[in-house]
Amino acid sequence: MDRNGLIEALETLGELLDSRDQAADVAVIGGGALLLAKHIARPTKDLDAVAIHDGNALVSSDPLPEYLREATEDVARILDLDPRWFNGGPTDLLEFGLPEGFLERAQVQQFGTLTLRVADRLDQVHFKLYAAADQGPESRHVQDLLRLSPTESELETAASWCRTHDPSPGFASVLGSCLENVASLIRKEGQGDHEP
Repeated sequence: MDRNGLIEALETLGELLDSRDQAADVAVIGGGALLLAKHIARPTKDLDAVAIHDGNALVSSDPLPEYLREATEDVARILDLDPRWFNGGPTDLLEFGLPEGFLERAQVQQFGTLTLRVADRLDQVHFKLYAAADQGPESRHVQDLLRLSPTESELETAASWCRTHDPSPGFASVLGSCLENVASLIRKEGQGDHEP
C-alpha cells in the first residue's frame, strides 16, 4: 500500500468500527507508521500495531481484540488486502519497554472511531536501529533509518535502548557494526539529504 491506500484502509476501518458502535485506540510503529507520518514514500505491506491503549496504559496487541481483528479482516475483503494488513506482530517490544516518553511523543491521528498513536521520529529511530541490527546492512530498515536523519546523540540513545532488549555480547557486537555502518552512510550521503 502507498500512503493513499493505507489511509483509505484506515478510513474504511474507522467507518466500519463506528457503524458497529465500536472504537479502538492503537499505537503503531514501523514502515506503515513512517508512511503515515510522511517520513518515507515507499509502499508498505502492513501496519504494525505495537500496543493497544486501554485508557491508562499500553497493553499487548497480539492477538488483536476479536472485534478489531474481525473489522480489519472485513476491510481486507472489501479492499482486497492481505488479511494481516493490520497486525500486532511487534508487540513483544512491550516486554522490555518502549522508549521512555513514547506515548507522550506519539502523533494522534483519528479515523472515525479508530485512534492511532503514530510513533514519533525519535522512537522510530530506536525501532529501526534495533531492526537494522537484527536483519543486517542490506535490510530496508537501514534505508528507513537514514531517511529519519538521526543525529549521533539520537543513535547513542537508541543504541542504549536496544541493549536493554538484547544484552548479549553477540548482539552488542552486531549493534556496534550496525552503528558504524549507519554513521558511515550518513557521512557519505550527507545528513538530512536523503530522497524519500
